[in-house]
Amino acid sequence: MTPRLTDPRRRPEPIVITGIGLIASVGDDRESVWRAVRQGQSGVRCLRGLPGFPSSLSIGAPVFLPPEFPGQLKSVALNLRVAEEALADARLDLVQIDPHRFGCAISGHMGDTGWFDERRRHLVAPEARDVPWWHQWFPNTACSTVANRFGLAGPRLCHSTACASGLIEVLSAARSIHDGQCDLALAGSAEAFHPLFAAGFQAMRVLAHHDDPRQASRPFDSGRNGFVMGEGAAMFVLERLSHARRRGARIYAEIAGGKMQAEAHHVTGLDAESDALAYLIRHTLRDARLSPSDLGYINAHGTGTQQNDVVETRGIRRALGRAADRICVSSTKSMLGHLVNAAGSVELAITVLALRDGFAPPTVNLTDPDPECDLDCIPLIGRRTTMEHALKISVAFGGHMAAIALRRWPEAASQLGYLERRAA
Repeated sequence: MTPRLTDPRRRPEPIVITGIGLIASVGDDRESVWRAVRQGQSGVRCLRGLPGFPSSLSIGAPVFLPPEFPGQLKSVALNLRVAEEALADARLDLVQIDPHRFGCAISGHMGDTGWFDERRRHLVAPEARDVPWWHQWFPNTACSTVANRFGLAGPRLCHSTACASGLIEVLSAARSIHDGQCDLALAGSAEAFHPLFAAGFQAMRVLAHHDDPRQASRPFDSGRNGFVMGEGAAMFVLERLSHARRRGARIYAEIAGGKMQAEAHHVTGLDAESDALAYLIRHTLRDARLSPSDLGYINAHGTGTQQNDVVETRGIRRALGRAADRICVSSTKSMLGHLVNAAGSVELAITVLALRDGFAPPTVNLTDPDPECDLDCIPLIGRRTTMEHALKISVAFGGHMAAIALRRWPEAASQLGYLERRAA
């Protein structure tokens, strides 16, 4: 098949989402996670007995997922699970798909230092010693494993861009389709709790603490004191519109536009003036050919740290002007925790489902809004709302920033989302 090169004088053919896989602390598949998020259920629990930490640490409840073999990285298992769900949801017959036209973009991950230590001490089960060393240490293990499992021979991409990784993989996959390198792609990311990550965040004093772990994550609230770590994963099937239509695919939404941006300010600190974030949002909307008033919902980065929530609010207001007063904004980290590498993909999946069902999920624990976070952050209870466009924002350590604008597909309602099924 001859690659379809993009004519720079014409607007590229739309890229659409036809499959979603999702797992998090509140559910083990797409619809159960979405149902829990709609209802404002928290998956945050208390982790006790971790050496070097306070007597208890609030985290998003670990996702139970048995490994396929001793020593398998949990992040790899998570990616495989959601990739399988996304492919099934897209109703793809891989036998009928040209594998050289099917790309894969999955973000990098940490290795398993605990497994390495056990192996070094000869305490691991004999069969686990057969696990290749690269499985434990290469940050692209999940990407190569998923692509190999499903026989995907198109572009293979893997980025490590902290909390923006999930969105950047989706944008990179979309770019590969636009550039004519493939017709469809799997894109997403996963995160598994690791004590080394937790130790770093604890040293930075950004982890939240509360007597009730379910109330620890409080984005945009005056009483916020940090974020809660979490586990989970999300994966998308992205397709060129003509490819999706040719095979009669169901479509969730169009990736109307997206941008990546850098904040040349500090590794972990944010520019208080929010210049880069405002620029990112404005140019994402320009790429999507949208005006601020077109947006109905924003899934914010919303970590619950003192700095992020104020700076993000400021950036949204600077970019959208008066329209910001009429847009629903929420942080689902209040329920799931901060999934770091998987934050962007999991929250993008929730944003797509919010568009599908016309329902803006809540920011739980928002009982005393910070006056400096003066957006409509949907406190405590979600809201039915009419919306055709939504925006997902990710702001990461290292200055990485990304945003994706979504357009609800006109036929999405016919797919009988959660609200429609319940009413049927």
